[in-house]
Amino acid sequence: MAGWILELDRGQGIPWQGNYSSWLEQKEQRLTLEEKSETKRKRTLERELEWIRMSPRARQAKGKARLNAYEQLLSEDTAEKIERAEIYIPPGPRLGDIVVEARGLRKGYGDRLLFDDLTFTLPRGGIVGVIGPNGAGKTTLFRLITGQEQPDGGTLRIGETVQVGYVDQNRDALAPDKSVWDEISGGNDEVVLGKRTVKSRAYASWFNFRGADQQKKVGSLSGGERNRVHLAKLLKRGCNLLLLDEPTNDLDVDTLRALEDAILAFAGCVVVISHDRWFLDRIATHMMAFEGDSHVEWFQGNYQDYEADRHRRLGAEADRPHRIKYRKLVR
Repeated sequence: MAGWILELDRGQGIPWQGNYSSWLEQKEQRLTLEEKSETKRKRTLERELEWIRMSPRARQAKGKARLNAYEQLLSEDTAEKIERAEIYIPPGPRLGDIVVEARGLRKGYGDRLLFDDLTFTLPRGGIVGVIGPNGAGKTTLFRLITGQEQPDGGTLRIGETVQVGYVDQNRDALAPDKSVWDEISGGNDEVVLGKRTVKSRAYASWFNFRGADQQKKVGSLSGGERNRVHLAKLLKRGCNLLLLDEPTNDLDVDTLRALEDAILAFAGCVVVISHDRWFLDRIATHMMAFEGDSHVEWFQGNYQDYEADRHRRLGAEADRPHRIKYRKLVR
């Protein structure tokens, strides 16, 4: 949609007339001409361009391949993954046949029915994108999975080997008087990631906190910086079902792409709530869409595939903006 891109790079503001795709093209050319050793940035751009140039069929094939790769992801060497990763999410124990299975799930507040007859089965290697307006019930679904709330109807079955990791939207739990390094590391020189240990200062640098930035007080951080501290603190815990509630809010492009790669390399199941359609288009194998009128659509495919299906189902109604509506909850 953009007509202009303003890039903030090394203390300079660089305007570009054009959309994101054209900006990526000229950025790659500019980095080549500058002949600077910015391998990380160039690698990020190359991944972006590869995705843009990939055909829809190839994108679909990539998502389907992920579903069949669980055993391979689980068996890959942890040390090698840590070595090549910008962000690494340690896996939990091997998942069984059941991750999360919902049948006719129903939940409401007061006389408002958030969702009804919600049925889905999370695949072991699946990455599920959850979309819908604020207040539709997305976070409530996460609270049901974690046992913080109970459904009003239907059944929700959690597999016996499932270990849940939940990164919520609450950044208030961070201690404002602590340094970034103290908050992330707990004051330890090393952090444990699965079966390996990593120097805690190196781990903090994965989330773009380097040098003096690690000594900043948490209370002085921007929203994006606080989000990075929150992610770093919670992602180091091992799990095999990862629930992410708006993890991309305020993230810079480099950290966002590193998080994408970490999710794709994670040996487990991921469910992520996000309004970032581009992000979901690149990682999701399934979509769970809170469409209003207490209905949730479960769809196999990424966001682009889901949008095509929604237009097929709803026709012209799919393009009309509307406020979310709820059915009455009858107990």
